[in-house]
Amino acid sequence: MMTDFPWLAKYPEGVPAQIDPDRIANIPALLDQVAQKHPSAPIFTNMGVTLTASETQAMTKDFAAYLQSLPGMKKGDRVAIMMPNLLQYPIAMFAILRAGFIIVNVNPLYTARELEHQLKDSGAKAIIIIENFAKTLERVIDRTEVKHVITTQVGDLFPCVKRLLVNTVVKHVKKMVPEWNLPGAVDYRTALSRGHQVGFKPVEISNEDVALLQYTGGTTGVAKGAMLTHRNVLANVEQTGTWISVTFKECEEVAMCALPLYHIFAFTATLSFLNWGSRSVLITNPRDMKGLVKECERWNFSVYTGVNTLYNALLNNPDFCKLNFSHLKMAVAGGTQVQKVVAERWKEVTGHGILEAYGLTEASPGICGILPEAPWDGSVGYPIPSTEVSIRGEGFKDLGLCPSDDPETIAAYTGEICAKGPQVMKGYWNRPEETAATFRDGWLRTGDVGYMDINGKITITDRKKDMILVSGFNVYPNEVESVIASMPGVLECGVVGVPHERSGETVKAVIVLKDPSITKDDVVKYCRTQLTGYKIPRQIVFVDSLPKTAVGKILRRELKDIA
Repeated sequence: MMTDFPWLAKYPEGVPAQIDPDRIANIPALLDQVAQKHPSAPIFTNMGVTLTASETQAMTKDFAAYLQSLPGMKKGDRVAIMMPNLLQYPIAMFAILRAGFIIVNVNPLYTARELEHQLKDSGAKAIIIIENFAKTLERVIDRTEVKHVITTQVGDLFPCVKRLLVNTVVKHVKKMVPEWNLPGAVDYRTALSRGHQVGFKPVEISNEDVALLQYTGGTTGVAKGAMLTHRNVLANVEQTGTWISVTFKECEEVAMCALPLYHIFAFTATLSFLNWGSRSVLITNPRDMKGLVKECERWNFSVYTGVNTLYNALLNNPDFCKLNFSHLKMAVAGGTQVQKVVAERWKEVTGHGILEAYGLTEASPGICGILPEAPWDGSVGYPIPSTEVSIRGEGFKDLGLCPSDDPETIAAYTGEICAKGPQVMKGYWNRPEETAATFRDGWLRTGDVGYMDINGKITITDRKKDMILVSGFNVYPNEVESVIASMPGVLECGVVGVPHERSGETVKAVIVLKDPSITKDDVVKYCRTQLTGYKIPRQIVFVDSLPKTAVGKILRRELKDIA
């Protein structure tokens, strides 16, 4: 029984030990409830344009109707979304689910190779893509099952004059849209219009139906889709909602959403804010720090979501530090550990602490979090409601609670962090063996290592064995190694993560060459054709041989020390 767990005594007043993961029937029903209760509530804003709950609901039904009308599409088929944070994203998201299909979230910065793998592995039959990256799709679409393409431009849901201006500037002035050719592609606004004409036909959706194929490397480095059901995601919405309910008020909060919605942290967090009828301000290009700060100036925001690198960048912007933070209630961080100096500086500048959460894609993603306004202490807090956490050692033995902060005692009580809860995934898409390896006795094995103190507070001491975490994004050495190894003139290579001041970690490649004329710049240029930017090595070292075990396995830990 969860009543036996010591961390429950640490919950904020009013936060329950258990949530009801079945309170909302499915993810579209969450939007419908808000639209019924608060039809005029402004829930999504992008570049100064806002959609109310009722407007959003109506458009999702039109778009769902269009998807339903596509030949060959049936319930359970996969539809990919490949775009940054735009108003089109939540419309597409709810529409796909409303029509009974499954979302495949795709990073719009993926290279052709990465995109091809995800489309082929998921078996996606349709894709909704921003024109800026349509050229990437053009290169691979013939090798996938995609039959239907819906393209969009940045300003497609803006009022007429602003739409024409924004789309013209992006395409013809800034020249951000390479020429592309995808025969049969339908533009977003046409899809909405056609859907409105044919009308939406309601689909029976169980909360046990898969809602997302959220791709992750898990603990193996092989990109695979975590099957997250409607119930998984909504459970996490309820769980995180209890944490923020201490301060939130319906239809009064403004959330700055700079993290991309294709990332599970932002995806679920945005649904949590919607649950309160909050306004989510979608930031299309968070790398434009000047533009991001200017957007912050426009709103009396009460909540911020980000990763350590984003908070660090904001704190190093003098204009951001001059903002009025009187409405701020909380800042939520995930993806990678918040550095102490960043947490303390954020508190100093804004008057509020950073609520650090821990989780992984396979848990939709939240497992635990620090208490609101708790000072930084290096931990990731306590398990959230309806969540069990166990530290497992050799033989999968439950190590229990660490009775003291003595280093030797901590070492004895340190093991793999394992979790149970309604937010834990159904399994990996078409990978039963890897699913079986990730679960044991009903526990999700996170692959992360840490300990739990006498009160149930969890501290992570190490991460998955080989994974590199760059600004909250997973990078798996096997993928980077295979790309570098495919470069003509490379004999072999090993890849590891090394500490980096801004991104937490960065990628380091140690390479043995066949062709000594190859330079570091050559390696970077080659990687750019195959890998997303954050996966490209920032440190490159050429050596005569790689350190290996007796059976030929690369000793990654030794790679870190090679200068």
